[in-house]
Amino acid sequence: MRNLTPWTLAVPSLFFIAWGGNHFTPLLPLYGEHANLMPWQTNFLLGTYVMGLVPGLMIAAALSDVYGRKPLTLAGLVSSALGNLMILLGPTSIAMLYSGRFFAGLAVGIGMSVGTSWIKELSSRDWDPKATTGAGARRPSLTMTLGFGVGAAVTGALAQWAPAPTSIPFIVTIAMLLLTVVPTTMAPETVGGSSRQRPPQDSWVSQLRTPSAKTPDFLIKVATAAPWVFGAGGIAYGLMPLVLADATGNFTTLYATMLSVVTLGVGAFVQPFAQRIDRKLNGRALPLGLAVVAIGIALAALAAYQSGPITGVIAAITLGIGYGTVLVTGLYRVQMIAPPQDLAGLTGIFYALTYVGFLFPTFIAALLPVMPYHVTLLIFSGLAVVSMIIAFGRIRYVRGPWAKRS
Repeated sequence: MRNLTPWTLAVPSLFFIAWGGNHFTPLLPLYGEHANLMPWQTNFLLGTYVMGLVPGLMIAAALSDVYGRKPLTLAGLVSSALGNLMILLGPTSIAMLYSGRFFAGLAVGIGMSVGTSWIKELSSRDWDPKATTGAGARRPSLTMTLGFGVGAAVTGALAQWAPAPTSIPFIVTIAMLLLTVVPTTMAPETVGGSSRQRPPQDSWVSQLRTPSAKTPDFLIKVATAAPWVFGAGGIAYGLMPLVLADATGNFTTLYATMLSVVTLGVGAFVQPFAQRIDRKLNGRALPLGLAVVAIGIALAALAAYQSGPITGVIAAITLGIGYGTVLVTGLYRVQMIAPPQDLAGLTGIFYALTYVGFLFPTFIAALLPVMPYHVTLLIFSGLAVVSMIIAFGRIRYVRGPWAKRS
């Protein structure tokens, strides 16, 4: 491993933390039936995940600025393993399921803020002379998306065809998380006394302040777009399998797995192209991605109205394109807006806002007694259009390679 480029040693931690957080998603219909949950309770397994994720994003970023990226990333691996162990041990207990999802979300929060910043720093010319422009945004976003997708694919396949669907997927996941400790400990630290970047002199509590989050470009253009990243994902592979459960019958878990893989796979595929389009549009691919999200949610409404699994797949593909575009262009804007001392903090805030979108399926399911799924989805499609309009315009406060253009 000594001959590997430093950033590749940090990648497995983010990959398997993402795996450990999202591989549960295709199992939502299974656990909804297994634990006898109501639709909103099933979708709230995503919401509980967000409740753990937000403090992981906010607090871990500040701690890593003071104590280093590596120890916090290792803590994220442990938290993910603990969360998956709790679900393994309590498949019919609501308390264990929610607690396990909380710790899995906490781990993903650590990975998203600390792991993303770590890979971004290791993708600089100081650590990787061959790094291209935008590698610091592209590498962690692709790693995260692939971790989400591969984890869902493996777990979904095991749950559909292997014995003990509530046990084997979690045993595999926990084993992968524990093995990932090895390359993580070998990766170089980028913050601290022996690294090239000195830690701040203030306490970690002081590091919770992120002044760049108050800039109009972040508050108006980035923050309003961020929830649609996982709003798109949550609707595609969290909500639609439940909506179409009657139509897919005994293959609901397989269908949920397919929607997860399709959404995240397409999202990963489009991200490099989204960056290129963003350059050609002078940084305006963000509203384009939001327009695609709006179209995808409208297609999801059509699938719900028709009870059509094929339309559901088309909606997932469209939402995957929107997910990948909004994620990578939003993250790049964060890296342009934030000064070095704010990078981890603003990245954490951005990802916290993206994960607010995972609450969308819970709200939609909770409204089911009042209005059918397709009506609520059309309303959300309209809200995505509003976000698209707000996101138009160039970023003024830039700190990066596009500064002269924007």
